[in-house]
Amino acid sequence: MPANPPTLLRRVPPGGWAATAWTAGLAYSFVVLVRLPGESRNNFYRGLWLPDTNQRTLAVCVVLSLAGCALLRRRPLTALGLLLAGAVFGAFAIHSSVLDVPLVLGVDVALWHIAATRPRRETVLASTLAALVLLGYPIGRVLVGFVIGTSTALAVLLTAAVAVLLGHSAGESRRHAAELGENAAARAVAGERLRIARELHDMVAHSIGIVALQSGAARLVLTTQPEAARDALGRIETASRETLSGLRRMLVALRAAEDDADGQPPLAPAPGLADLDRLARSTTAAGVTVDLRRNGEPGPLPPEVDLAAYRVVQEALANVVRHAGARSCRVTVDCGEDEVTIEVLDGGGLRATQPGGAGFGLLGMRERVALLHGSFTAGPRPAGGFRVAATLPVPAGAR
Repeated sequence: MPANPPTLLRRVPPGGWAATAWTAGLAYSFVVLVRLPGESRNNFYRGLWLPDTNQRTLAVCVVLSLAGCALLRRRPLTALGLLLAGAVFGAFAIHSSVLDVPLVLGVDVALWHIAATRPRRETVLASTLAALVLLGYPIGRVLVGFVIGTSTALAVLLTAAVAVLLGHSAGESRRHAAELGENAAARAVAGERLRIARELHDMVAHSIGIVALQSGAARLVLTTQPEAARDALGRIETASRETLSGLRRMLVALRAAEDDADGQPPLAPAPGLADLDRLARSTTAAGVTVDLRRNGEPGPLPPEVDLAAYRVVQEALANVVRHAGARSCRVTVDCGEDEVTIEVLDGGGLRATQPGGAGFGLLGMRERVALLHGSFTAGPRPAGGFRVAATLPVPAGAR
């Protein structure tokens, strides 16, 4: 999904903002030279036209400041130095007793940009350079016997400090957002890996259990009952082909999008409750009779619920085949309006409850159900055997 294009304000480079602020500040510095209606004639007044020397000084100010704005993105420290020099020449041009706040607005934007985007070392260097210039100008005037505006100088230093602090805060927020994005991506990758591992386990474990039983049966009757051995080998072939097909479907789905149109045949859809009859037949053929019971109208289910229900039954039957030693089991699927309930009962031994007996099967089923905010229980029955039960909620309106 393509990212949203940046807004108009975000498309303006930092040098553009610095140039805008510098232009506005310089314009304001000239406007205050004109006596406006209501002001006293005793106020300082020269008009907008400057002597030739001041005009040349102002031209240097313009060149230095605009050059600093142009270099702000690529060489921020150099750009800051040019903007500070431009502010000093601007003060010379209008005979200012101090670097007024309007003259250093471009400098403030540059300080904000450096603090927000550059390493801490460059931020410290930029702050030190700005402090030396902003303090050096009034100190130099005092040393040569000129008057200064102390309160204005303090206000200029305050605005520079605020610009640095705001830039640092913006940079921290940006870095924090980037870290959150990286953590979310890592969690998504881990979750996807867990899902793939669970799918592989559920898919392969059931088929390998059937293959193991059928191959053992074929070995026992190979010489005495060739037909029975041939049937067992056929079931092994069918289970193996189904497993390979499922593995191929998963691996192809993990390929990049450009590999989708490689001329391969369409992939089969993910299994669901509609495939339980086929699963029951393959398990029965493996030697464990499955009594499949359905209650309620299944209707359309969300794909994740349908797949999770099928995988729970599949893994429970795989555990019965591999661990329980039972000859039969009962699977009950109850489809209600707002939930799907699954119960798998067998009357075999309790080997599935021993440590390591069921491997990761029960853990995988529990995690799969928990991802859908359902409930899962598994344990021995008081009368003997083992019980696996799961309840999967169906979102409102999903049907």
